Amino acid sequence: MFDLFKFLIVRHFYFIFILFVFILFIGIDYYNKLINDLLSNQVTPVVTLNHFDLPQALEDLGGWASEEIVNIFDEYSALCFKTFGDRVKFWITINEPYVYADLGYEVGIHAPGLKQPGTLLYQVGHNMLKAHAKAWHTYNNLFRKLQKGFVSLALNSDWAEPYDPSSPQDVSSCERYMSFSLGWFANPVFKDGDYPSVMKSQIKDRTEKQGMAVSRLPEFKAEEKKMIKGTADFFALNYYTSRKVQHSEKPLDVQSFHADKEAEGIMDPSWPISGVSWLAVVPWGLRKLLNYIKITYNNPKIYITENGFAEKDPPSLEDDQRCDFYKETLLEILKAIHEDKADIRGYFAWSLLDNFEWSYGYSIRFGLFHVDFKNPELPRAVYKSGKQYAKIISHNGFIYTKE
Repeated sequence: MFDLFKFLIVRHFYFIFILFVFILFIGIDYYNKLINDLLSNQVTPVVTLNHFDLPQALEDLGGWASEEIVNIFDEYSALCFKTFGDRVKFWITINEPYVYADLGYEVGIHAPGLKQPGTLLYQVGHNMLKAHAKAWHTYNNLFRKLQKGFVSLALNSDWAEPYDPSSPQDVSSCERYMSFSLGWFANPVFKDGDYPSVMKSQIKDRTEKQGMAVSRLPEFKAEEKKMIKGTADFFALNYYTSRKVQHSEKPLDVQSFHADKEAEGIMDPSWPISGVSWLAVVPWGLRKLLNYIKITYNNPKIYITENGFAEKDPPSLEDDQRCDFYKETLLEILKAIHEDKADIRGYFAWSLLDNFEWSYGYSIRFGLFHVDFKNPELPRAVYKSGKQYAKIISHNGFIYTKE
């Protein structure tokens, strides 16, 4: 494993803790060894506390839809801070809460596989924000002074542009698209402790027209807004693709998250497609998104915590399209740093190894290293993109040579 790190000369490694209810000493011992091995190989661990799943015991309590999980998550976070925080200095509380809520509780293709359109995901997002904020305050009050670390949550977003820039409807739909994805969680944390105004008014309006007196989007109390506001030490961004957005009005008898936003994201047919249908390759969209974050959220420190390119199975080790993707993407990030003056502090390629990619299983591959899943020994082989990426990060940029 660490030969791969040494080959890539990696300085940061993004890995995941699985949330657990009881103190599992074997698990703690495992993570202690992993953290120590990372540090001994000059790799800085950036730890995610919850990434898309929960133990069954917590699902039986209602999972993220239950208010109980807020305090449980805080206790779990405190345990991790106390146990590992002497060595771990970067923490992500929850990975992609927007995707987690949508795919797990609205669409139902991720765990826990529930489909309660237009209602449950809003309660889930509400609880996630409160759980994140409480964990941040626990770190801030009890651990920060001694451990001197940093805590945030990782937010996923496409970049969105109007399908027809001359259409007022498409322009306003684009604003809603960004508010219902990035703004849903970024506004409460990085702005005023509350949801975007366009999101609140849009859901309230549709709820009233559907004959309900109370909005399906929960409201924060004044003390909760105060608790949530400012609970991030950096902006952790996961970016994969972009969309052209047009107005899409749904009938009132359709109750869903996607009907609420009345905005449909469409891929431009000129954009190259990766090995998975939703991932159009739009490197310039990342630069625009970084600028949007800079302007909208007061120029925060930004870490791009996920970004990558998928290949279909079976893949080729000569993955030229992925090589081009990383070169083009990193150039756009350099432009954002040097020309746009965005405060970008780090970048994480998704991912080091081919992995189990949620509902896709092993059918698509994001790795810089190939894994043979048919072999019980799971042997690794470096992709061409892995060799290229190693050269880039060893120089912290591109080396230009005269022909």
